[in-house]
Amino acid sequence: MQLIRKTSRWAAAVACGMLAAAALPGAAARAADSAPPVPDRYRLQKLDWQSCSGGELECAPMAVPRDWYHPGAGPGLTVEVSRHRAADPSKRRGVLMMAAGGPGASGLKRPATLTGLSPKLAAAYDVVSFDQRGVGASTNVVCSDQDKVDALFTSGDLRDRSPRAIDATFDRARDFVADCERASGGLLPYLTTDQAVHDMDLYRSLLGVDKVSYYGPSYATVLGAYYATEFPRRVDRVVLDSTVDFTRGWESFLAGQPMSFQRRFEQDFLPWLAKNDAAYHQGRTPAEAEASYERLRAALRDRPLDLDGTTVTPNQLDVAATNAMYTADGGFQTLAAQLVLLEDPGAASADARRTAAQQLRHSMGANFFADFTAVTCGETPWKRDRRYWVNESAQATRVNPLAGARELTFAAICSNWPRTRAPQIEVTGKGLPPVLMLNSTHDPAAYYEGALRAHRALAGSRLITVPDGDHGQFQNGNACADAHVEDYLLDGALPAQDTGCPGVPLPGPAARG
Repeated sequence: MQLIRKTSRWAAAVACGMLAAAALPGAAARAADSAPPVPDRYRLQKLDWQSCSGGELECAPMAVPRDWYHPGAGPGLTVEVSRHRAADPSKRRGVLMMAAGGPGASGLKRPATLTGLSPKLAAAYDVVSFDQRGVGASTNVVCSDQDKVDALFTSGDLRDRSPRAIDATFDRARDFVADCERASGGLLPYLTTDQAVHDMDLYRSLLGVDKVSYYGPSYATVLGAYYATEFPRRVDRVVLDSTVDFTRGWESFLAGQPMSFQRRFEQDFLPWLAKNDAAYHQGRTPAEAEASYERLRAALRDRPLDLDGTTVTPNQLDVAATNAMYTADGGFQTLAAQLVLLEDPGAASADARRTAAQQLRHSMGANFFADFTAVTCGETPWKRDRRYWVNESAQATRVNPLAGARELTFAAICSNWPRTRAPQIEVTGKGLPPVLMLNSTHDPAAYYEGALRAHRALAGSRLITVPDGDHGQFQNGNACADAHVEDYLLDGALPAQDTGCPGVPLPGPAARG
């Protein structure tokens, strides 16, 4: 039960199992032909493209049905879409659609990043993306304000297993769910991956193309897998990067994340921190470095630190640590510098204190978390037994404390969420071209064990395994991974079988000024 915001270029959060028989038509994956007719006001609309994102992209609002299974009923929603057009249309091979992770992250500006880092793809494709329904410039879902979201993750010490602390966690969770039901305007049941992929197919049709290729990292791998499954005749080439396990549901997937965050922390970060003891002075062995972390955490538990107006608690330290695990280059250095500063803030410069205070202020944004919970709670039939979650989260806290301490917060929210009517989508790979997948062995969010299950479920897929721990392999400094993705999207070239790429070396210590 762990969402963490992605801090690298292809942010996700978070991060990110579910699948129940549905009350909606067709519990298994349905072909596009089985959907009700799309009203003309959606099907025949013209996208009004305007310059956006500093002129690098064009953006437009797209009207979509609130409920694709009753598309003519009620008011529609707005999904904001973007595109980066190929420089020479005569040489364009097609449309490459992207999406963002999370769920809850914005995808609108991502084509500018991808095309800036890959001129070959920029020349070959119109690269398009969107803000998923509920997110960013699209129709937003609203739950609690930022203060209430902060309180979910920073109040007290989430490792505290006392009855009083557990009661407080459930009270805050029920209050958050009540806010969502009250403030969302009835939108919650329609913020599902299944509804979103129908938005994606409308976008494809309004672009005037029969097929799209696709690249998606983190939660966007679920969007891509669902889209290809529900609209198999509409996909050309599909790349899934750091795949969220779509075979078992959000409840199962998120329950696995404390293990993978702890593994990344213990097997990658702590040895790196010990190796760089001359720079950070946290201990010359991983055990000594871990003891330093726990001493700092205990000090923040006993006396939270006021850092330039940000009250730093032990929970915020854990959030900083889990955020840092996504990408070693930058993430490890940032966390190490925070540990040094929090031990002796008076020795740091005013600029360093202000920067750290800003980094530590919010565990996650209120808008992001509203959409994240709407998707992960709303398309999975979570267990509603309080005793089960108290026991389960106690075990997670003991064994994998870094991220396991927050498990009860997520479970308390989702176990109180309105019951789901989202359909089951079974991803099999049937009728699809081979799909290219990339995953690292120590990915903290899209853990490798789950990616292997998704790979086995997606018949005909090829998996590129990278022996490091970054979340997101494409355009993340791995030339081998970049080459595999570009060769496939440009020329259709795939390895004959699963293969690997060397991992990116861990960084050195950050320069100290």
